[in-house]
Amino acid sequence: MNTEAGAAEETRVLVVEDDRGIAESLVRGLRQAGYAVEGVRTGGAALAADSPDVVLLDLGLPDIDGVEVCRRLRARSDAAIIAVTARGEEADRVVALDEGADDYLVKPFGLAELLARIRAVLRRRRPAGPEIVRHGPLTLDLRTRQVSVGGRAVALTPKEFGILECLAADPGRVLSRQQILERAWDSHWYGPTKVLDVHIAALRRKLDAPGLVETVYGHGFRLGTVQASPEQP
Repeated sequence: MNTEAGAAEETRVLVVEDDRGIAESLVRGLRQAGYAVEGVRTGGAALAADSPDVVLLDLGLPDIDGVEVCRRLRARSDAAIIAVTARGEEADRVVALDEGADDYLVKPFGLAELLARIRAVLRRRRPAGPEIVRHGPLTLDLRTRQVSVGGRAVALTPKEFGILECLAADPGRVLSRQQILERAWDSHWYGPTKVLDVHIAALRRKLDAPGLVETVYGHGFRLGTVQASPEQP
């Protein structure tokens, strides 16, 4: 068995899809690719399922709106969530991503693309290196995706955490806007890089640690040197 197939065999995928034909096709294709797959047809069943590694989540469910299911899953789980839906409008994509989805696929799509998206979100969710990153008063737990500053817990959106994770991977190193977008959003990101400014501003406001996220004008962003507060042990 090759390495990729072995990794797939260890990965549990939950397919949440109320269309029986689509669900059966997805389950069959994923099992053929070596994944351990469970299929459910409602949001309630998705929330009651055992902890998966990846959730393929239809947003148009019969009992609970898929975006609400996404929000509840993200509040309690570190599973990679890929929204799989017929809704192609940008507003729908933004809402799903803001509520915790890691990626978004619009129907119809091919199995090869789906498998590639699964591999991509798993790479982002399973970073190499230490699970706990500390930099001055900042602590990131990469496994639980929890953040604290000077012992104070900070709640971040998935995108805000992704940005901070990128910067914390090599504190002091300047990352360009494009580098951060490609790592925290998608390796094939295209579009205005100014979208990053909104998330950086929100991240700084929540961290409330002036100088921690520095702008290096003309180049990008980096984690700056900030001393821990005197109260922090």
